Amino acid sequence: QVLSHNLYTVLCIPHDPVALEEHFRDDDDGPVSSQGYMPYLNKYILDKVEEGAFVKENFDELCWTLTAKKNYKPDRNGNSVVSHQDAFKLWCLFNFLSEDKYPLVMVPDEVEYLLKKICTAMNVELNSCELEDYLSQEPQGQGGLTVWQFLDMVNSGRFLKGIEQEAISMAVEEVYQEVIEDHSFDLSVSRVQGYLWKKGQLRRNWSERWFMLKPSVLSYYMSEERKEKKGSIALDKHCCVEVLPDRDGKRCMFCVKTSSRTYEMSASDTRQRQEWTLAIQTAIRLQAEGKKSLHKDLKQKRREQREQREQRKAAKEEETQRLKQLQEEKERKLQELELLKEAQRQAEILLQEEEQRRRQQHEEMQRTLEIQLREAEQARASMQAEMVLKEAEAERQRKRILELEDMQERLQEALQQEVKARQDEEAVRYAQARLLAEEEEKLKQLMKLKEEQEEYIIKTQLEKQVLKQEMENKNKCLEEAQKQLEEVRVNRQRVDQDVMAAQRKLRQASTNVKHWNVQMNRLMHPIGPGDKRTNVSGGVFAGYQPLLSRRDSSLK
Repeated sequence: QVLSHNLYTVLCIPHDPVALEEHFRDDDDGPVSSQGYMPYLNKYILDKVEEGAFVKENFDELCWTLTAKKNYKPDRNGNSVVSHQDAFKLWCLFNFLSEDKYPLVMVPDEVEYLLKKICTAMNVELNSCELEDYLSQEPQGQGGLTVWQFLDMVNSGRFLKGIEQEAISMAVEEVYQEVIEDHSFDLSVSRVQGYLWKKGQLRRNWSERWFMLKPSVLSYYMSEERKEKKGSIALDKHCCVEVLPDRDGKRCMFCVKTSSRTYEMSASDTRQRQEWTLAIQTAIRLQAEGKKSLHKDLKQKRREQREQREQRKAAKEEETQRLKQLQEEKERKLQELELLKEAQRQAEILLQEEEQRRRQQHEEMQRTLEIQLREAEQARASMQAEMVLKEAEAERQRKRILELEDMQERLQEALQQEVKARQDEEAVRYAQARLLAEEEEKLKQLMKLKEEQEEYIIKTQLEKQVLKQEMENKNKCLEEAQKQLEEVRVNRQRVDQDVMAAQRKLRQASTNVKHWNVQMNRLMHPIGPGDKRTNVSGGVFAGYQPLLSRRDSSLK
């Protein structure tokens, strides 16, 4: 009854205290019976709410008061990162950004978006990797965090280490004013802000500016204190946003085109560029459509992007599953094909066995016919013997015998024709076997010739190598003989020179010997008085002639 009275009061619903007392009497049909309180809440309270007839902050405070005492568990020692009032504002932000289904949860993308806005308001960069690790470890129901898990995560201080509670409170208040107040009242207080690089119009140089987006204008300042405003860009339905390729050493570029000028800007990364372009495009579209809820539209845009990502992921998984099914179908068909091949091999084996069995039956039949033919020949021979014996005794039966002989001749001709056919068949079979044997023999000869040819080639190569080795050896011997011949020639020339020198010395010695002989003869036989010179000299020389001859021969 107290809860209902408070709801009536906060939601500005006219009510009669007497009727309220009547509703909550102690019976089995009222709100406190086994039927529960929800039917009464829907019928008498929620169905009577009029949009805009109550103050939403009061309703939020009532809901927070009802739920926080049981579920919100701050630090008992007073060491919580956020105050009770800041926790209420975060609770309101969670309700605004959560999914539109019960139980309320906030998906990880919206958690990161909210924490990033709070960190941006404090000029602190959020550690996305650490957030992903925390979200992966935290159990998530219905695909996201509940409000109490979110508040426990903020109070854990894991993402706001070393930051004073006053700075956190100011940042939460700023984001609360930006998102909740904008959603509740007017878009004029809403803003998206952050540092961007802007290209100048006159000097064409790049400068870092603090940008702030409002519903109808994009302003930029010298710094985040916003003391010195450098300019503003009026947004209307004639403006547009375009993504530019990287150039001038800048990346993640985009531009805002108005009816009078184009403003070029550069973000720090692709994600920041996407957030800015989406926010500016949404502001331009809301201006053109005359709408007043920027963050609600941004939330819807983010939700549509998540749904598109999930759809793409689902389509990719479906495609993967389809490819897997196709692969399984292909493997199954390959197995069936292997089974068919195996069945074909079995059929071929059975056909070969049948052919062999038929051939054996044919050979058995042929042997049987040959036995019968031999028996017929033996019978004919015995019949002829009996006829010869009976010719002398049975003249009366000669006619009959002649007829029998004629019949026997016809039978013999038939048998001979059959034998000839059998012989022809045997001849053809023999010729076929002979041809096969000849073909096999020729094949063996061909293989033998091939082996002989290969042996001859190997032998030729070996002989060639031996001849080549012998030729090299002979060339070496020839070169050595030529060297020896040259040495012999040189020695011969040297010996010839020595011989010529010895001959010259011999001739000189001969001349000297002759001269000394003459002188010796003159000394040994002096000239007497009255002797003739010629006779004396001639006698002396004649006496020493044999001695000179022996000396000359010894010298030679």
